Amino acid sequence: MLDLDNVVIYVGKAKNLKKRLASYFRSNISNGKTRVLVSKICDIKIIVTSSEIDALILENDLIKHHLPKYNVLLRDDKSYPYIFISDHKHPRITSHRGPKKAKGKYFGPYPNSGAVRESLHLLQKIFPMRQCEDVYYRNRSRPCLQYQMKRCLAPCVAGKVSEDEYAQEVKLAALFLSGNSQDVLKQVVQKMEAASAQLNFESAARYRDQLTALRKVQEQQWINGDQSDIDVVGFNYDHGIACFHVLFIRNGKVLGSRSYYPKIPKDTDTDELHSAFMLQFYLNNSAGRQIPRQILHHNLELDSDAIGQVLTVEAGYKVRLHHNTRGQRAKLVAMAQRNARIGLESKLAQKGTQLQRITALEQAIDSDKKIYRMECFDISHTAGQQTVASCVVFDREGPAKSQYRKFNIEGITGGDDYAAMNQALTRRFSKATDATLIPDILFIDGGKGQLTEAEEVMKKYQDTMPKMPMLLGVAKGEGRKAGLETLFVGFTREIIDLENDNPALHLIQHIRDESHRFAITGHRARRAKVKNTSTLEHIAGVGPKRRQALIKYLGGMQELKKASSSEIAKVPGISRELAQIIFDTLNH
Repeated sequence: MLDLDNVVIYVGKAKNLKKRLASYFRSNISNGKTRVLVSKICDIKIIVTSSEIDALILENDLIKHHLPKYNVLLRDDKSYPYIFISDHKHPRITSHRGPKKAKGKYFGPYPNSGAVRESLHLLQKIFPMRQCEDVYYRNRSRPCLQYQMKRCLAPCVAGKVSEDEYAQEVKLAALFLSGNSQDVLKQVVQKMEAASAQLNFESAARYRDQLTALRKVQEQQWINGDQSDIDVVGFNYDHGIACFHVLFIRNGKVLGSRSYYPKIPKDTDTDELHSAFMLQFYLNNSAGRQIPRQILHHNLELDSDAIGQVLTVEAGYKVRLHHNTRGQRAKLVAMAQRNARIGLESKLAQKGTQLQRITALEQAIDSDKKIYRMECFDISHTAGQQTVASCVVFDREGPAKSQYRKFNIEGITGGDDYAAMNQALTRRFSKATDATLIPDILFIDGGKGQLTEAEEVMKKYQDTMPKMPMLLGVAKGEGRKAGLETLFVGFTREIIDLENDNPALHLIQHIRDESHRFAITGHRARRAKVKNTSTLEHIAGVGPKRRQALIKYLGGMQELKKASSSEIAKVPGISRELAQIIFDTLNH
């Protein structure tokens, strides 16, 4: 269904097209959403498919492509993390996101990176495998701190652990992650008894500690004897907000859970909500989400058979949806339902708090208009290097993280925060023509200097922008303590004093802290990238073989920097001209 501007506003499917359209175009429509939708329809396009399964898949694809205003939209495109054991001589255990290109074994998916970090931290204590990068591992000549802490067997150093012993640890870790914890326990008991019989009490003690940790983990994670891969979906809906809570169970263990809050049009019925969530959640290929063989839910009206057929086609194996559960499975559904209710209550409380804070801010600045969008800019660098500016966006519901932006700052004097702020704001507002994407309030994290730079930029573009945001400088208080901030109004330099317990100040602190966090995250990522890049890589004519020869013959990067151009020219494959270029680059 399309509106006057030929924009797709709704996508739906129907077995009987005549009946479906007749349900929209009648005089006594009780559903408010349908009434508004019908008033906007100017054209209808039809695609005929060969089966209901094809129609469901096509509907999901069109919704993801067009993002229609009156469809339920689940905007969750983040890929899910896995635990990965590499296929090396001495395998590495680590977390992984994205395409599974590397050779090895993948375990998961986990609901979030926090669950993976916690699992890896625990596994490192139980199975002391290496987690270090391959580059670090290959260049070790003596054990690192992880070995001293008994969290790695140091396979990088000869004589510390035998090939068979390390392979056994890898095998046990893989068995444990696969859900075969009973087999792991038996093997560890056998190894402990064998070590004790050989009077190798130090090894026996290590196996004993390993056994204790394994049993503790098993008690925490074990759900039932069912070794199936199951997702349990709970649901709650109130005040126009829907919460789906998904429990991820793999091999009888709960890997974690996560709540989802899809964007829904007003007055959407729950059956449409459930169907849209199931399809969009499991058919989102970009998220790398594994479709389990069984999905438990509680909605009696959901067309479980049709959705199950679609997911079966997508997964390549039989997928079943169950709503009539008993025993242990009924308890899992009840748990998911309870978590969905708690998640919704938390979301409603958060939304109420956010609205209270925005209302207080509107009063503090004497605004007769509602605030719909706020942005905050901050600068982060280390001694003027790898400078990054952040722009975070808040709306009436809180952080709009999908609209956050980072700006890599180039071409300025190192450490010049004013120039960095000027460049970031220029790049943000030089082509700003959409009024809905221009903030009502623009916060600048800093004192009068940064605010002055923001004023200069805004003056340049005030004639091209459809509206001017209100500028507010947020200067840190004495001792950088929260609650002592000074607020400066742009252009007038009026000072706004807010009490420590004022909700408006809490909102400003939240926005300021979020921009600071986002700027530091971007700066650290950029700095890490530079750290892992050699200066030699940027010199034309110096490829991998020549880089290797330079490092090898001159004894490392530090010695290379100290070497003269004539010494560099003695390296095989390096001409005098290239040696001079290398010398000049390293000593500019």
